[in-house]
Amino acid sequence: MSLAPVLARIDADLDNAIERLCNFLRIPSISTDPIFAEDCQKAADWLVADLTTLGAEASKRQTPGHPMVVGHITPLYSDQKPHLLFYGHYDVQPVDPLDLWNRDPFDPAVEETDNGKVIRARGACDDKGQLMTFIEACRSWIAEHGELPCKITFFFEGEEESGSPSLIPFMKENKDEITADIALICDTGLFDSRVPAITTMLRGLLGDEITITGPNKDLHSGLYGGVSMNPIRVLSRILASLHDENGRVTIPSFYDGVPELSDTLKEQWAALEFDHDAFLGGVGLSALAGERGYSALEMLWSQPTCEINGIKGGYAGDGFKTVLPSQASAKISFRLVGHQDPEAIRKNLRRMIEGMLPVDCSVSYNAHGSSGGIVMSTEAPAFEAARIALSDEWPDEAAFIGSGGSIPIAGFFQEITGVDPILIGFGKDDDQLHSPNEKYDLESFHKGTRSWARVLDALSRLEV
Repeated sequence: MSLAPVLARIDADLDNAIERLCNFLRIPSISTDPIFAEDCQKAADWLVADLTTLGAEASKRQTPGHPMVVGHITPLYSDQKPHLLFYGHYDVQPVDPLDLWNRDPFDPAVEETDNGKVIRARGACDDKGQLMTFIEACRSWIAEHGELPCKITFFFEGEEESGSPSLIPFMKENKDEITADIALICDTGLFDSRVPAITTMLRGLLGDEITITGPNKDLHSGLYGGVSMNPIRVLSRILASLHDENGRVTIPSFYDGVPELSDTLKEQWAALEFDHDAFLGGVGLSALAGERGYSALEMLWSQPTCEINGIKGGYAGDGFKTVLPSQASAKISFRLVGHQDPEAIRKNLRRMIEGMLPVDCSVSYNAHGSSGGIVMSTEAPAFEAARIALSDEWPDEAAFIGSGGSIPIAGFFQEITGVDPILIGFGKDDDQLHSPNEKYDLESFHKGTRSWARVLDALSRLEV
């Protein structure tokens, strides 16, 4: 099958593709608010109907929450080609505060801006616009050749923006149906709004709240100061000890499981020419404060962190109160990478704290979340094939990048199906995800669709 006529079809059908997306965007599928439960059902029905027009065997699958949508297209001779699965989500974030929107968030429109045309609506980027780039690429393949270049399974959920409570049970119960040779996810973006990217590293997250207790009540500093233990002083010493003078985390065995970055990735990241001065300057800072010896992108993507997110103790109101508090507490979070063990780190943190406690002080804990980092193996041929295909569509060469945040669905695919998903997206930094006036650049939608056509062509040529 030739790629050229598919790309030409995408170009010629752009207006119709935009109209289909706008019809989808008009459905207020807000998953976190029960008032919109019926609209989530309508969005799932819309996807089933649209997939059916492509010839897919598609159905809505009910869950205890919002429904899943699963569809399959199996061309002739597909057993000789890779089987691809594409994941996206049809639910969207709430629109509050509504008065900050320049238009009705569920009345989508193409607007002209100083930086080109954009599609303005809730869900335009996250994730309906991204989801539809893939569907539109499939539509053009079928329109030109009568079938897809390989077998494709579509898997869409309606709870991503509300914690995905039904996702893991559904994936486990339907493991055979959603397991494929290659999994694709479109819920990420371009690097620096210009460079096509495949996200291959995601950081995990661990949180712990510690409370130091000293005397059994708050004390007058004039009567007890100098002779009684002050929990804030103890807490301050503990927190200050979490990093050494070079910014390295001091918790025993903290770096176990942190992988070495390959020379290839270091070269790709250096070629991105990330301007950390501008990045920090935008928030009123000027100097890198992480562990010495690493670039800004390495700090953000491939190195773990230990951060103090909040401190509480004593009197913090207006005026002054000379009190020695009974308790002091802090919230500590960790961004984890590679194969770091979250629970081992929690255990070692607590052991370290307990070893620093003076007489007359005790400690209690409140655990908050625990998830490991995620690393996709770029040695699999599909990753490089997809990277080359993206590079063919965009002015800048595509790169394998990391993400400072987390995308849980990637880990679920690894854990449940044993497949490393390929994360490709076309969002831009200024798309205002989860905020008023969300948008998706028309260029992202158009070139994103063309990109998926190229990726499908490249992946379908791989050996099974």
